[in-house]
Amino acid sequence: QVQLVESGGGLVQAGGSLRLSCAASGSIFSINAMGWYRQAPGKQRELVATITSGGIPNYADSVKGRFTISRDNANNTINLQMNSLTPQDTGVYLCNAKVVGLITRYMGNYWGQGTQVTVSS
Repeated sequence: QVQLVESGGGLVQAGGSLRLSCAASGSIFSINAMGWYRQAPGKQRELVATITSGGIPNYADSVKGRFTISRDNANNTINLQMNSLTPQDTGVYLCNAKVVGLITRYMGNYWGQGTQVTVSS
């Protein structure tokens, strides 16, 4: 089993910053891409940012220049630094990881429980 645990969400005023973290643990052989998605009320889940095992990031157009994703392969963690937040960034932020199982050596797609980010105007 693989667990993803997010932290760092909260309430912030527009223009402020937050830093999210996600730690993967469990029966892990290796982790390929990791990333953050978000879901606002009444909207579909959308990609925010992903990062490959080699550290290559990919961002949604809406967050480019404001958000930075980083990764620590030694600790199986990723972080998302979010600056210049707007009310449109409000939502539940979910961590995602493509994990190769230690025993099975099959790749699974795992999600965290999510952390709430609320940006007030």
